[in-house]
Amino acid sequence: MRTPAFWHDNNRAILWRALIPFSWIFCATARIRRTLYTIGAPPSRAVAAPVIIIGNITAGGGGKTPLVKWTADFLRERGYKPGVVSRGYGGRRQKTPRMAAANSDPAAVGDEAVLLAAAGYPVAVATKRADAADMLMDRADVNVIIADDGLQHYALRRDIEIAVINGEQGFGNGHCMPAGPLREKPARLKEADIVVINGRDPGGLHMGKTHAMKTNIATAINMKTGATKPITDFADKPIHAVAAIAHPRRFFAALEQHGAKPIPHAFPDHYQYRPTDLAFADHPILMTDKDAVKCAPFATAQFWRVPLNVEIEESFRVRLLELLRAATSKKTKPR
Repeated sequence: MRTPAFWHDNNRAILWRALIPFSWIFCATARIRRTLYTIGAPPSRAVAAPVIIIGNITAGGGGKTPLVKWTADFLRERGYKPGVVSRGYGGRRQKTPRMAAANSDPAAVGDEAVLLAAAGYPVAVATKRADAADMLMDRADVNVIIADDGLQHYALRRDIEIAVINGEQGFGNGHCMPAGPLREKPARLKEADIVVINGRDPGGLHMGKTHAMKTNIATAINMKTGATKPITDFADKPIHAVAAIAHPRRFFAALEQHGAKPIPHAFPDHYQYRPTDLAFADHPILMTDKDAVKCAPFATAQFWRVPLNVEIEESFRVRLLELLRAATSKKTKPR
């Protein structure tokens, strides 16, 4: 689905005002759920490895999956063995946990799960992330689990919470769903261990635990031949730009910044492509990595994927390792 325009456009206030009563109910329900899990009714499930939740308080993309991959890369470089659990958005609901692989069908396990598995990480998918975490512990050699999304999924006990904010969209009109984009009120961020701002700072987040994150693109990789070229090679040329992400315009703008002249083709987030959707015969087709895993079966030499690079403050790295060492120590302490 695409996020409703009125979530971020006060000129359409008449649309979201009609939904305010439902928004109050949503906010209250979210708060009650969190309180119940906090007091252990129902109980949350713990696993033997530290669990890092990377999620957000708004609906729509904030940069969670790029940060999940960056975090997994960062921890692997430091000797950890990370695994990932996912709800499998964009795929079929997996009530029974299932391991995802690089060659899994994105329509079955979700595009993000395939993307992370292709990066070399054990990935388990299930509607209940606690079940996915149990599968990872049983079937993979992991000593830290990263949950892609799931800040509000309290059935899996977490050791570290990382909340990601889309700096461009901020908190929209400030209302909970369905009147606005919020899953929980911004006050919830005070309880997170780390807050990451993806892009410009929307302001008002002076909590002493915010860290800046930036993303950029630099190269394109041919999906048929594997050839790599800088994005600037597409400058001053028309290209078909394809994106089925929460905020396609961000990808199109990034291409424009490198001088390309994109013909934009925006699809709903997690859209499952058919060859006829991209039957363009005239210009190169550039797409995100998330789109590429779904288009790989029918890609030609006309198709190029554009990896997203993540830059994050050193303070984030320091804080993450501090929290992880403390969580690991608690897990291994004799009872």
